[in-house]
Amino acid sequence: MRVFSGGIATETNTFAPMPTGMATFRDRGYYPAGTHPDQMFYFAGPLWAARLRGKEKAWDLVEGLVAGAQPSGTTTRACYEALREELLADLRKALPVDMVLLGLHGAMVADGYDDCEGDLLQRVRAIVGPGVVVGAELDPHSHLTPAMVDNADLLIAYKEYPHTDVLERALELVDLCAAIVAKKIRPVAAMVDCEMIVTVHTSREPARSFVDRLQAMEGKDGVLSVSIAHGFAWGDVPEMGTKVLVYTDGDEAKARALARRLADELIGLREALRVPHPTIDEALDQALAGEGGTVVISDGADNPGGGAASDATFFLRRIVERGIRDVAIGPFWDPIAARIAIEAGEGARLALRIGGKVSPLSGDPIDLECTVKRIRLEHVQTGLSNTRAEMGDSVLVECDGIEILLCSLRNQAMGTDLFTGIGCDLAKKRIVVVKSSQHFHASYSKIASRVIYAAAPGAVTLDLRTLPYRKVRRPKWPLEAD
Repeated sequence: MRVFSGGIATETNTFAPMPTGMATFRDRGYYPAGTHPDQMFYFAGPLWAARLRGKEKAWDLVEGLVAGAQPSGTTTRACYEALREELLADLRKALPVDMVLLGLHGAMVADGYDDCEGDLLQRVRAIVGPGVVVGAELDPHSHLTPAMVDNADLLIAYKEYPHTDVLERALELVDLCAAIVAKKIRPVAAMVDCEMIVTVHTSREPARSFVDRLQAMEGKDGVLSVSIAHGFAWGDVPEMGTKVLVYTDGDEAKARALARRLADELIGLREALRVPHPTIDEALDQALAGEGGTVVISDGADNPGGGAASDATFFLRRIVERGIRDVAIGPFWDPIAARIAIEAGEGARLALRIGGKVSPLSGDPIDLECTVKRIRLEHVQTGLSNTRAEMGDSVLVECDGIEILLCSLRNQAMGTDLFTGIGCDLAKKRIVVVKSSQHFHASYSKIASRVIYAAAPGAVTLDLRTLPYRKVRRPKWPLEAD
């Protein structure tokens, strides 16, 4: 069997201040055809799974472009069209093929394209025709659109949040697509719009049990796959929102009925799925009132994984003003401050202007007298699904008992080695503030006595009613109460 795999992926925050261009892709991962490394890139799950299965089954695998960018603002038209045409050219060169496997995101928005994945899948289908199997892996924070579903034989989203199951879902995708090629199954799809926006933290109930039940259904009684698209609330496009996607083996009525039932269950869980979000001072008060141990606080509003700059100073300023000590905070994307501290060298004491550089959503810069504790060039943390998350030249600085991690490449906190790998002893900290919404949880929950999700200002604000939506189809809970 001849198989083609590649992909283009980013999550677009249409309210974020920084556009997504080619440099953003090159910073995160840009691998032209045939150059994917010998370790799985985060958005290359299907390619990596095809390597594993292809080796077992002696497939002829053609590897096309794989490109992924850190979430930012709207992708430039020139960038998207250039990447799209590169990937499609790779596909044309690979023809004829029996199967196409794509690593996508599902919430990529470009200038002139509200549905990049739908556009790409339409063009892929036009090239390969109706007889070739086309499958794609998606992030659950996707805008699942009719164009995506109509032009793919199979779409599978990660089930876990944090996304620790990229490879597992990719292997499911590859195995099911191979079964389609072999005519062992005939998937039919049903999608239901829940008319809401909800986040499904699988690290807690009731999401944990709900997702476990979905997985238990798959492979039984003709149910092939069930995916929940949480939606991505910071993408202002018509199809934004939570949806349920079910594939059954040839039974369209069953797919429709199951998708509707699961959507109704999810709607019924929406209040229970909400996570409490105290303000900055409330979160700090709760952390200080604890009975010991390290308390981890999520500053999700400044999460670069949702398109924020990761240089907001709101939390840091209150920690300094309140004189709280034994704190670690980061990562701050501040290449300027990082370079100055690195030039000064370890042990140096100097004045640094930290953060607040990108936009008003970052707050004002904060001026601190800092000691350079540790420098690590080309710092790397462990990302999700055992992938690499590069931080660039990084430095740990300290001011009055607060250790601040500065980095040169924008990435959210995921592995605890983000801090420990640069000399920060998290076990000795009362409070650790991470710029991440949920992906930190897989690692940081192991060292935390408690995890608090705080509400702060930023480009990934949790107060969705403050966002100036223009395109989203409404009504949609919780933008409207009922």
